[in-house]
Amino acid sequence: MTALSEFSSIQDLSLALRDRRVNAVELATDALRAARSYTDSHVFLHIDDELTLAQAREADQALTAGTAGPLTGIPIAHKDLFVTRGWRTTASSKMLAHYTSPFDATVVDHLRTAGTVSLGKLSCDEFAMGSGNENSAFGPVHNPWDPERVPGGSSGGSAAAVAAHLVMAATGTDTGGSVRQPAALCGVSGIKPTYGTVSRYGIIAYASSLDQAGPLARNARDLVPMLDAMSGFDSNDSTSLEACDGEPNAAGRIQADFAAAQSRFAAAGARPLQGLRIGVPREFFNEGLAACVGDAIESALKTFESLGATRVDISLPRTRLSIPAYYVIAPAEASSNLSRYDGVRYGHRAEHYSDLIDMTSRSRTEGFGDEVRRRILVGTYVLSHGYYDAYYLQAQRVRRMIVDDFQRALSAECDVIMGPVTPDVARRIGDNRQDPIADWLADIYTLGVSLAGLPGMSIPCGFGGPSGQLPIGLQIVGRYFDEGHLLAIADRYQQVTDWHQRIPGHA
Repeated sequence: MTALSEFSSIQDLSLALRDRRVNAVELATDALRAARSYTDSHVFLHIDDELTLAQAREADQALTAGTAGPLTGIPIAHKDLFVTRGWRTTASSKMLAHYTSPFDATVVDHLRTAGTVSLGKLSCDEFAMGSGNENSAFGPVHNPWDPERVPGGSSGGSAAAVAAHLVMAATGTDTGGSVRQPAALCGVSGIKPTYGTVSRYGIIAYASSLDQAGPLARNARDLVPMLDAMSGFDSNDSTSLEACDGEPNAAGRIQADFAAAQSRFAAAGARPLQGLRIGVPREFFNEGLAACVGDAIESALKTFESLGATRVDISLPRTRLSIPAYYVIAPAEASSNLSRYDGVRYGHRAEHYSDLIDMTSRSRTEGFGDEVRRRILVGTYVLSHGYYDAYYLQAQRVRRMIVDDFQRALSAECDVIMGPVTPDVARRIGDNRQDPIADWLADIYTLGVSLAGLPGMSIPCGFGGPSGQLPIGLQIVGRYFDEGHLLAIADRYQQVTDWHQRIPGHA
């Protein structure tokens, strides 16, 4: 148990800081001590006490001066895909093992301005490529619920840090499910907002048309101030949105939408979700879904029905096509993005080589791990002359059809879509070492949401697996720019359940 375990939420801790029952420096010192004790679990890649305590002292000054905000003094940490001044940014790769950025990512800057105190950088799958956080060049992250199992990926370090109560919240990135999937497998809450809501500036790119930053925290309500601070238009990012449904994409939007939804729910009395139509895709409940996961999802849906919601059977007929479409588009974009790592300007350079071509070849072979090389090769192939039309353009056409499926369902049949995040609970570390494609197949329920650019989140909804002690997540998908509404729906569920309050070792 850590000192942060004493506080049930960010709001609870924020109140304690404002009342001076605890100060930010003491809190950060204890959190740093706890983070270092997790060395064997490979959760943190870089910790710098001096940097953290300097931020904590600034937070205490703001608290004393009465200028503190809701996140002032709150301990968080960043996925090692966000560039940061001071802390190293490696993307969990040997290619960038010693890289330190001269600037902060926009998300990092926004959260710093909001007063958060960063403990450092969290492990991830190398360049965000993976579903188990085993692809890190610095060792696999262990799931706090069972150290022999993966935490999910690629934001596994972020989910594990929150689940272990090392931080109150953490940043992650979601390309094909990399916030939602680790949140589900570690028993925490996480949200991927609408594509373009959060700036990608300063996030090491994997697949540019899919990458989107999102927060992870213990519960849905804690996600609100985090996502609110992270959001906003950024002229440095060409994919950043200036407006969301006609409203400015700026700090305050998520919080306002959440509060408005909460007011509507409160006014409805005993059945706060009366009128909410929940779409349940029949394609999500097939032979590949573990019985324990299916049972937990069914139980969660019944809870929503008891709150007044209506269940609607829907179809997303191209669900199975999301896997081949994603694993053509994402590797193609990765092949282009990672071409910059050539051993010339920055990153790893081989010591021994004969000429420029040999240097680039050896540097990439030594610097990139197996999964990254595999995806680069796939991406280069599908973009090559003679195959571009057959593979890449065809995948983009399928992507458009997947978007249409979601649009049809959310416009005419339902208000939100719910279902599983993963087909099963967390697997054992090393189980898929000889079959990397098995990890790709595990993304089947999350990929379509990413391809469509829709907001989606995961919240804890039960436990299962051999021991009955492994977390299961419920996925909630909404319309574009509907993050505040999704968070309010999730919060209403968490008001009548306690899955999000379970702590590893004390479930």
